[in-house]
Amino acid sequence: MYGRDEAVQVEVLPARDVPLGGPRAMTVRRTLPQRGRHLIGAWCFADHYGPDDVARTGGMDVAPHPHTGLQTVSWLFSGEIEHRDSLGTHALVRPGELNLMTGGHGIAHSEVSTPRTTVLHGVQLWVALPGRHRDTARDFQHHVPGPVRIDGAVIRVFLGRLAGDVSPVRTFTPLLGAEITLEPHATVTLAVDTAFEHGLLVDRGDVRLAGTPLRPAELGYVPPGTGALTLVNESGAPARAILLGGTPFDEEIVMWWNFIGRTHDDIVEARAAWEAASERFGTVEGYPGSRLPAPALPHATIRPRRRR
Repeated sequence: MYGRDEAVQVEVLPARDVPLGGPRAMTVRRTLPQRGRHLIGAWCFADHYGPDDVARTGGMDVAPHPHTGLQTVSWLFSGEIEHRDSLGTHALVRPGELNLMTGGHGIAHSEVSTPRTTVLHGVQLWVALPGRHRDTARDFQHHVPGPVRIDGAVIRVFLGRLAGDVSPVRTFTPLLGAEITLEPHATVTLAVDTAFEHGLLVDRGDVRLAGTPLRPAELGYVPPGTGALTLVNESGAPARAILLGGTPFDEEIVMWWNFIGRTHDDIVEARAAWEAASERFGTVEGYPGSRLPAPALPHATIRPRRRR
């Protein structure tokens, strides 16, 4: 679907339900990647989950698993997740706090909701690393962005720059990531980089992006060339969304399971290293259980993806 507000064109990307594996199955709503659009800037993966009643579902318990060629971005609206990785990091993911993990050549981590979590609600995002940095060393960064209050909204910029605030978190391509909470019936216009393409993922409320209505879990895509985005909350309750952006990522990538490479053989090699418990991924200490085995490879060559 497309909508128009003056010269701004918005493509509406619906979410699909995807069950996650592991000891506690958890269903998420996925908007990236999908058949019609694989990337927004270097953002290549977007899962939106909750509000999840942990007493009923058991919460999140993802055993140690590997990553290559990407950065993971964890952002919560409610709840708390314990993160452990093969760097030796032991950290908590809390609402309004960014945890960014870099898995270039290889890293492993686990994610478990804490016992004091009653409602789990947030987003899990991935960023593809450009070719010259895809084998970079493991890294972990934590940042607590302060609230930026403008007329009609509160903004927390966790990556890049928006509304006069700049995140200190290091990325390998120009990116934007921000949580935006709109007051009831508010209209907010934000200046954005014309070189970026953008995506607005709605968490709650009905929001109009450049005149196009977006419902919860939908993502509105805006191509490069736009210098301002107008968001309207038409309801009598606060609305919340995640704004993503970045310069177009024109490299082809191959995505399979938790790996990003450039060829099918990259994926085969990474899977074999994980199954062999190679030092490429290291060891996650402190998780009370076994690590996740890799699924079987498909019987066909994994096809590359690129920006449409």
